Amino acid sequence: MSLNANAVRVALSGAAYVGPPDTKSPTDSTSSWPDAVTDIGWISDDGITESNSADTTEIKGWQGGQTVRKVISSSEITFQFTAIETSKTVLELYHKGSKIVTTSGASVLTIKAPGPDRRFFGFDVIDGNSHVRIVIPDGEVSETGDITYKGDEAISYALTITAYPGPDGTVAYKYSNDPAWASPPAE
Repeated sequence: MSLNANAVRVALSGAAYVGPPDTKSPTDSTSSWPDAVTDIGWISDDGITESNSADTTEIKGWQGGQTVRKVISSSEITFQFTAIETSKTVLELYHKGSKIVTTSGASVLTIKAPGPDRRFFGFDVIDGNSHVRIVIPDGEVSETGDITYKGDEAISYALTITAYPGPDGTVAYKYSNDPAWASPPAE
């Protein structure tokens, strides 16, 4: 067996982005994000967690009750991260459907009951010269964590983004310039 330590990746840095629905997606890992896309800012050192879950239904055979097939009954892909930079963008993501109005240097966030707020999301994951870009053309903040106001830690905003399928069933795109993606597995 041949192992390739050069193909071990660590997400050393990166960024999270948000844009309006129907934002034109980048189609590679290194080009600039469109002007309509906003960098969400500092993310906690927990980074970004991608979760891909599927629920299945077991089909049992009459003869012996053995499982003969599993059918996917539902699936979901989510991305979770904690923003630690307080900004208009982050506050409006955290409080879905709410807007900040600033007049003469004073701002007011009118918090409304959450409603639908689908947007474009993206993530850059960087390890040296290896760059992975994740594009979610249609997503939404589906969960938020608690906000703690405390003297010895950053005010933080835990956000979970759910990626919704497009007409062809695609929920996200991943692009990379990492040579390991094109390499055959080590033997």
